Amino acid sequence: MFLENETWELCPVKSNFSILQLHEFKFMEQSRSPSVSPSKQPVSTSSKTVTLFEQYCSGGNPFEIQANHKDEETEDVLASNGYESDEQEKSAYQEYDSDSDVPEELKRDYVDEQTGDVPVKSVSRETLKSRKKSDYSLNKVNAPILTNTTLNVIRLVGKYMQMMNILKPIAFDVIHFMSQLFDYYLYAIYTFFGRNDSLESTGLGLSSSRLRTTLNRIQESLIDLEVSADPTATLTAAEERKEKVPSPHLSHLVVLTSGDTLYGLAERVVATESLVFLAEQFEFLQPHLDAVMPAVKKPFLQQFYSQTVSTASELRKPIYWIVAGKALDYEQMLLLMANVKWDVKEIMSQHNIYVDALLKEFEQFNRRLNEVSKRVRIPLPVSNILWEHCIRLANRTIVEGYANVKKCSNEGRALMQLDFQQFLMKLEKLTDIRPIPDKEFVETYIKAYYLTENDMERWIKEHREYSTKQLTNLVNVCLGSHINKKARQKLLAAIDDIDRPKR
Repeated sequence: MFLENETWELCPVKSNFSILQLHEFKFMEQSRSPSVSPSKQPVSTSSKTVTLFEQYCSGGNPFEIQANHKDEETEDVLASNGYESDEQEKSAYQEYDSDSDVPEELKRDYVDEQTGDVPVKSVSRETLKSRKKSDYSLNKVNAPILTNTTLNVIRLVGKYMQMMNILKPIAFDVIHFMSQLFDYYLYAIYTFFGRNDSLESTGLGLSSSRLRTTLNRIQESLIDLEVSADPTATLTAAEERKEKVPSPHLSHLVVLTSGDTLYGLAERVVATESLVFLAEQFEFLQPHLDAVMPAVKKPFLQQFYSQTVSTASELRKPIYWIVAGKALDYEQMLLLMANVKWDVKEIMSQHNIYVDALLKEFEQFNRRLNEVSKRVRIPLPVSNILWEHCIRLANRTIVEGYANVKKCSNEGRALMQLDFQQFLMKLEKLTDIRPIPDKEFVETYIKAYYLTENDMERWIKEHREYSTKQLTNLVNVCLGSHINKKARQKLLAAIDDIDRPKR
């Protein structure tokens, strides 16, 4: 219910947020600083268990616990409208107050009526504002990215752990249900934002075999894909369906089709990074779960962590690839490249216009990325993945454009190198990604134009990363003018031998 009504808006929490600050985890009573991330804190399991009766047998009143620890039990994890404190929020609104008509001397903190001087140690209001701004900026950078649904899942996990703490014999069953909760969250994020049948056809390994195995396992064991119950189904099948839940559906309020928002990038970031955050909390809780898990069932827990929890961050690649695939107009670039005359007779000193068009696409992408970052913080790993995907797609489009060339002279090949070097030079000013992804993919393809017949056959067998069309073009355009038909057929047969196992 939470997932299907979730609009994937950021839930503002303080930068020092820890799950130990939630009521559901108070029972753990671990003495840790709230400013330290849970994943970096040591786990203490040496505390001696004392029953409630032993604790108060010599005196005291257990019913006074709440009164004595009222402050400790008060949750204070949400930031006020995105600010770390009420003071910062108040300060932000005060910045819009107009005081241009107030005399300068009245704006001072304190003015000596006799001398009109301001005390040396006085701190101006502007200084205080700048300090609060810098504090807010710092805290905004450090604040975790999560949603209301993430918080609710974490609270459920806390309640499950309380249950295990009291009823240790059912620990395995409780942990099993906890794992299903995480499974469903991961599967929902993938279904909403990462499912794309064309991804695997790219051959770029966007989804690891481990991630695909995990998603298939969750779908088979947990997701009910049947629309309605089949009256002829066996009793066993009906029982199996009782253990499953319906496939999740994305809220209609979430729009992923607008180019102005980079195809719902803000929602994708919040959803994906909230999953990564949830996985980090499960990692933090692993020692506690391992301590209550029966020895014979511990392999289940280890498998859950190694095959499911650890794959959460791997969803970034397929999810952000969908954005990268639409963010730039790659088809337009192919059309511009098709209009270039490559069989020129002299060395050119000016690059082609498709390079400028492509760079403008990247500049627009950069502007849109900055606009989205005003709504939601984009972590560095996410920014890097987005840039890497876009650059990789652009470079592969360049190779595809070169593979469409019908006639090309030696001067035309030099022009290709000039174009690509110009593209790299300007691109490196837009991004800090180093090395440039798939740079060698383009350079190697251009250099192949200069190969001899014998070298080309060996080169074809060593470079299976290129498509059949791209390799065939090298043979027909590069060597077609100065090799006989028999030699050409031999090279084309070598290409066909490489392509046959892919079919």
